[in-house]
Amino acid sequence: MTALALLLSTFALVFFLGLQSLVVNGGHRLAAFCNSVAIGLAQLTLYKLAPDASGIEVVAYLSGGPFGIVAAMAFFKWWRAARA
Repeated sequence: MTALALLLSTFALVFFLGLQSLVVNGGHRLAAFCNSVAIGLAQLTLYKLAPDASGIEVVAYLSGGPFGIVAAMAFFKWWRAARA
């Protein structure tokens, strides 16, 4: 269960950090403001779980990021098209 939580929180953290970069560069202040809360929640989860991680939990932690950034890029592209 900890491995899944680490995977999801790492995914979320990198997703929201990537999204933050995209919305800040696009000048979307409200989205950047709200997104900062999501970044904080993902970081808090990682701070609680990562220090005790070992084995499969480390693999889960390292796997979340690559999927998170690709998902953020795809989501942002969709979000911009939906707003146009």
